[in-house]
Amino acid sequence: MPEGRSLGALATALGASLEGDPTMLVRGVAPLGEAGPDQISFVTSSKAVAEAQSTRAGALVVSKEFSGAPCALLRCDDPQLAVIMLLRVFHPALPVPPGVHPTAIVSDSATIDQSARIGPCAVVEAGARIGAEARLFPYVYIGEGSVVGDGSVLYPGVVVREGVRLGRRVIVHSGAVLGADGFGYAFDGRAHQKIPQVGGVVIEDDVEIGANTTIDRASVGNTTVRKGAKIDNLVQIAHHVTVGEHTVIAAQTGIAGSTQIGNRVILAGQVGIHDHVRVGDGAMVAGQSGITKDVPAGAQVMGFPARPAAEARKTYGAMPRLPELIKTVRALEHRLAALEQRLG
Repeated sequence: MPEGRSLGALATALGASLEGDPTMLVRGVAPLGEAGPDQISFVTSSKAVAEAQSTRAGALVVSKEFSGAPCALLRCDDPQLAVIMLLRVFHPALPVPPGVHPTAIVSDSATIDQSARIGPCAVVEAGARIGAEARLFPYVYIGEGSVVGDGSVLYPGVVVREGVRLGRRVIVHSGAVLGADGFGYAFDGRAHQKIPQVGGVVIEDDVEIGANTTIDRASVGNTTVRKGAKIDNLVQIAHHVTVGEHTVIAAQTGIAGSTQIGNRVILAGQVGIHDHVRVGDGAMVAGQSGITKDVPAGAQVMGFPARPAAEARKTYGAMPRLPELIKTVRALEHRLAALEQRLG
């Protein structure tokens, strides 16, 4: 059982105003429908307001405007950010002892900062550099000449191929492969000839990469993910793609080669993007959309081929009526033909 925190202390930590007993002890954070009297939950969207009216939670983190819950309230300017802080209070990062596990295989020419942690059966090849307080979990592979920046965390089974550069505080989840060959071939009339993939991959600071995601190296130059980007599980980023700063990419998205994704773009799940396309800053692409041409900055698009979201919604709204509309048109055609026949 986590150590209890008083509501008064939590309010101070979150910068929240408290409506309730400041001495009440809270022992953990739980979802709204599961929280008990000694737990705290949260209301971060309008969809949760109705459920909050009957919650059993001892306290809720809510907005300044919220009303109506039968428990103590911690009112915040931004409940979502407050929840992040709350989770860190109850689940602080555990200290990681530095050092190289005896079963790890580390090249004599690799550079390992003395504060880094190299886990069991990890492999660090020649010329690689592992930064301060970086952590490599078991079975991580770091290829020749690759760099893992300060404070980065690579979970079990991550593969970082040769010449890949990771910035500071990068998080890479299990099964991700960074720096596999890009998918490039030329047909010579008899067979597909492989185009040498001699470029690299650059991952800038504060990027998070989901499980089983693949980011391919460029044929020449670099595939680049700019600082602060967040990439979900099962995403494919092809050779020589650039992903802009603070862009968010949801699961099962596929981005073809030499595509340029701007800053603060949102790509929802299962988006497919054609090669050599540009997606402008701040654009939003709905789930399962297919991008076949450039998307302007700030645009909201959906569908296949993707088009402005407002236009696409009208089209989708009309589709259930198409069978009846077709019958109506055919009936009108028959009536028109009969009228023309009568009129000679």
